[in-house]
Amino acid sequence: MAPATLGLLAPMSATANEVTISDFNAAEEIAVTNSRVDGLEARFNNLEAGSFSETTTASFSVDMAIGTVDGLSGNEAVTAGYGFQIDLNTSFTGEDSLDVSIDAGNADAGNLDELDLNDAGATLKVDGVSYTFPLGDKTTVFVGDSMDGSTLYNTACVYGGPTIQLDDCGNSGAAFAAGKGTAAGASYDFGNGFTAAIGYEGEGAGTKGLFTKEGMDVFGGQVTYTGDSYGVSLTYSDYESANDTSYTAFNAYYTPDSAGSIPSISAGYEAASVDGATDSSQWFVGLQWDEVGAGTLGAALGTYGHIADGATEYYMYEAFYSYPMNDGMTITPIVFIKEKSGTDETGLMLKTSFSF
Repeated sequence: MAPATLGLLAPMSATANEVTISDFNAAEEIAVTNSRVDGLEARFNNLEAGSFSETTTASFSVDMAIGTVDGLSGNEAVTAGYGFQIDLNTSFTGEDSLDVSIDAGNADAGNLDELDLNDAGATLKVDGVSYTFPLGDKTTVFVGDSMDGSTLYNTACVYGGPTIQLDDCGNSGAAFAAGKGTAAGASYDFGNGFTAAIGYEGEGAGTKGLFTKEGMDVFGGQVTYTGDSYGVSLTYSDYESANDTSYTAFNAYYTPDSAGSIPSISAGYEAASVDGATDSSQWFVGLQWDEVGAGTLGAALGTYGHIADGATEYYMYEAFYSYPMNDGMTITPIVFIKEKSGTDETGLMLKTSFSF
């Protein structure tokens, strides 16, 4: 406004030489306003710096899958689905970690169930909260909710298959993931490749409570040795409920000195003892070539879950190839066969994973 006003006053020669820019309040108000804006900006900067921890990070992942299962009773159609996950991590000391997992998805149902994708629905849901911290130089402790009691375990397996049944390397009961709610555990590093860990899960929410006869409590432990090219682990768990069950698992792997035509080999065997019921067992063998072209090729076979002693054994076979399209996108075609007492199931699926 000041230049426009000066233009109007210019023809008035009698008073023009008496007018200066300092005579206009608008200039003063502009200066005052600028000063206030600068002060407000400084306050916002201070607020932003103090609102969030500088060590908080977020990572995101999306899985999209499409596929069909021939022989699946009532659902042989081609279906598609997705899974989405957010992982928030904060450290307060540089050595601890507060972790929160949030997910959503609709792919863990029907004939895509074998891929174990998120099925929380379209609404984001907290899927796990945990806090991990060191005690001294060799001990690590965690506590959490909706977490696996075996979170700090180090099972001797290098196979990274995409299906539920075979990706646990034959160690599904001993390396327990009962999902009972409250979880805690600790690990200790003895050095020279030897580690040990313990874990616990209990029904902390609701009315059953922890360490009660009404609720299930799961206790477990594991010892592991990891060498330059091989590793072995022994895992044990005890499920205390109406029918107490204990699991013992042995796992081992071997990786060649150089990637090439020789794959890594992972194997596992697990035995279960159930009070008042027949004992059972399961086993697994997986091969993985980490450098086949630009991707990873894997194949595995094992029993389809635990088989009761003396019962007919049914097996599952799978093969996959994970190809990284770029740093944040991987495409994985999968084929598997599940033997059943009736018609065998054959699955053909394609999973695309994004991480950012």
